[in-house]
Parts: sequence; C-alpha cells; structure tokens
Amino acid sequence: MNVPLLPTLSTALIVISGVLVIIGWILIKQQRRNAHKNVMTAASVAALLFLVIYLSRTVIVGNTSFGGPDSIKIYYTVFLIFHICLATFGAVLGVLSLISGYKDNLPRHRRLGPVTATVWVFAALTGVAVYLLLYVFYKGGETTSMIKAILGF
Repeated sequence: MNVPLLPTLSTALIVISGVLVIIGWILIKQQRRNAHKNVMTAASVAALLFLVIYLSRTVIVGNTSFGGPDSIKIYYTVFLIFHICLATFGAVLGVLSLISGYKDNLPRHRRLGPVTATVWVFAALTGVAVYLLLYVFYKGGETTSMIKAILGF
C-alpha cells in the first residue's frame, strides 16, 4: 500500500491526540491532576502539530479530492463537512478548556472538559475515516484547492 507521507503523519498525530485525551480523561477520574495536565498538554501539542502539517500541506500542495465512486461521493462530502465542523468546534472547545484548566478555573474546566473530550475523540475518529476513504479504501483523486476538493467545483 502506497500512502502519502504528510496526510499519514497528520492523521497519526490526530490519533495520538485523541488517545491522549482518553488517557487524560481516565487520569482525572482517578484524581491524578498533575498527570492529567501533562497528558492533556501532550494531546494539545499533537493536535497543534497536526494543524501545522495540515495547513502547510493545504497551502503548499493543496487538498486531495475524493477518488472513490461517484455513487458515494455525496455521502463522503456530507461526512467530510460534518468532520470539518466537528473538528473546528472541538478545537475551539479545546482552547477554551486549556485556558480554563491552566487558569485554575476549575468549575468552568469541569463543565467544558467532558464535552470537549467527547467532541475531540469523535473528530479524531471521523478524521481517520476521511483519511481511510481518501487514501486507503480508494485512490485519492486530484490534489487541488480546498474549495474544489470539498465542493467538487
């Protein structure tokens, strides 16, 4: 199997981030606050590295359009838009959760944390699905601008 390096690396980073969020959630349930903070910081670094690679690739190379059958392209497109919305919402929640955690605003952090973790894990899972559909299950289509790759025109 021949998969492209940067999308594979960025997907691996988002998986690592998602796994670390789950570990961080377990750690806080065990009252291990310092370990939780360290793991969530590592999850954030992995997510940030993902974002840097993703944006760099998007600007320099472009995005890959769906190369699978036309009969499922609309389903892929709807799923991709859902993933993008989920990931964006998760990133905003992540920043708010980090700020409240680092500022020791624990009431707010305790409210945001479970929602953020849930959204982030689902964003990571849907990101893996997008990667599989683009590069593993089907051969990726042309590499082009993000607007054209998402909307098909």
